[in-house]
Amino acid sequence: MPGKIWIVVQHRDGKLHRMSREAVVAGQKLAAAVGGTAQAVVLGHGVEPVVEALTHYELDAVLVAEAEALVDYTPGAYIGVLAAAVAERSPTHLVFGHSYQNVDYMARLAQAVGGSLVSEVVGFEQGDEGLVWRRPIFGGKLQSRLRVSGPAPVVVSVQSGAFSADEAVAGSAERQSLDSAAAVPDREILGVEEVSGEHVDLTAAEIVVAVGRGLGDPQKMGIIEDLAAALGAEIGASRPVIDSGWLPRDRQIGSSGQTVAPKLYLAVGVSGAIQHLVGMKGAGTIVAINKDAGAPIFAIADYGIVGDLHEIVPALTAAVREAKAGS
Repeated sequence: MPGKIWIVVQHRDGKLHRMSREAVVAGQKLAAAVGGTAQAVVLGHGVEPVVEALTHYELDAVLVAEAEALVDYTPGAYIGVLAAAVAERSPTHLVFGHSYQNVDYMARLAQAVGGSLVSEVVGFEQGDEGLVWRRPIFGGKLQSRLRVSGPAPVVVSVQSGAFSADEAVAGSAERQSLDSAAAVPDREILGVEEVSGEHVDLTAAEIVVAVGRGLGDPQKMGIIEDLAAALGAEIGASRPVIDSGWLPRDRQIGSSGQTVAPKLYLAVGVSGAIQHLVGMKGAGTIVAINKDAGAPIFAIADYGIVGDLHEIVPALTAAVREAKAGS
């Protein structure tokens, strides 16, 4: 039986979450793999900008549940609407980006619809006996391959960076309505506040300059800050840098930190331990600067520079500034 893939998108302030764009790609590829159709699902209120953006993808439809009860995310309201819609329309798969919000209610949703759950998927392929999913285990050191034996629908989350948003197939999709009568919030939202202070969401950055222990001295952090400023980038770090107290914990990238997929990732003095690679290997273009030609980071880098970062980084910063001044 052909599959019916639902891509449940996350949005805020009229804009799609980056991981939702990646989920669209995963959903399109999944539909092609199972010989089915892909549809986007939007829950909220006043979501026309989001719907408009989705109608420019190659999708069978954009399904919209709109109600004042969906202005703010609450798991009860989302589960209520989705469970009712699943019962009515019988999708075979529900695809989500693996974000904090989605993880908050995915398992409850799978239980509510009597389905199966596969989280943090990084890939899939058709096997002799059906679809085989791939997901990381042991902190990303290994990948497991699994086949779902439970009932449909299969609720799936895709790991950040596993699918490139640039691979989305453009096209058109019509808007359809979903019944929102079951949108009953189970929480009272008193307000939404941006996290203040030094906290940074590296997952939203298009350019990341990551610093490793190869910098040698936290007093030399100025050259990293100058490069990041010239590029309009955020600064990230490997775990040894964080453990040494050179940068705050929220700057850590890797299996025990943030998973990022920027368009450009500069790894400066980062050796490339597997725990770090897990958090950034989905970047569009990876540039590595390290004095050790045998550093593991070079194995996944698109461009590698072997040399003294204390000489290379200031020269790179000057080149970037000169290029900007001439443009």
